[in-house]
Amino acid sequence: MKFGLIGHPIAHSLSPALFKAGYAGRYPYDLIETPDFEEAYQIFLNEYDGINVTAPFKELALKKADIISEECNIVGATNLLIKTPEGVKAHNSDYLGVREWLYGVVTGLERTPVAPCGMLPPPAAKGAACFLNLQQHQKRHVLIVGIGGAGKAATAAARALGMEVTVLNRTIYSNEIKPLSAFREEFRKADIVIYNLPVRIPELDTLTEEDFTPGRPKHILEANYRNPSFDKALIQKMQQTNLASTYTEGQVWLLLQAVTGYEIFTGESPDESSMKEVIKSK
Repeated sequence: MKFGLIGHPIAHSLSPALFKAGYAGRYPYDLIETPDFEEAYQIFLNEYDGINVTAPFKELALKKADIISEECNIVGATNLLIKTPEGVKAHNSDYLGVREWLYGVVTGLERTPVAPCGMLPPPAAKGAACFLNLQQHQKRHVLIVGIGGAGKAATAAARALGMEVTVLNRTIYSNEIKPLSAFREEFRKADIVIYNLPVRIPELDTLTEEDFTPGRPKHILEANYRNPSFDKALIQKMQQTNLASTYTEGQVWLLLQAVTGYEIFTGESPDESSMKEVIKSK
């Protein structure tokens, strides 16, 4: 079996190192870097059993699939294509990974690595059976900041768990999206914040102790694992103000979606410990 990643640019991607660590180098995993989606897709068809898909190809890749998984129908994008006897099937492990994190939060299995990829408790059980009892989640208020690929996956996952969702974005193209100027007000109300923007917004610097809602659990997940916007000073301020608060860095989301996606590729569970070591070394 042979796997890879398409997107542009992707030279910085950790995917090859993660995949190699997960399976001790038993399967090839390549970067297929070209700005031309059709070229990348044809290389996949000619040479690979499965590919991960990153920006800017996630929506284009979904249109190529013969079989679309439930989560892709919900999100409207894919980050994983795999060949099957029935045709090319699309999955979205961004969605599956963040849904697992959300489920862990609301069931008390908070993932709170302060150091890069610190201790992760055993992951919540996978599969639809875990998510059938949604009543307990309906009063959770989730704030999604940024509605790119990761933000769409996070929004869909939170709604699938029956949570209240507020979305903020730079570009307002729907009545369901609010401007970033509402960040402080919505941050204060939220039980869970998922920050997906690649840059730090000035509104983060305006947060006061009151905004961290002392005495009420507040959980933050950030998608950007390379240049996080929640720096050490801001995290420390939050945790000193609200002992019930947690911050989960993007490396955890990266690991969750990688493990989920690699299992779909191979049918085998990867070595998570080795994958964590790769992430911590970067």
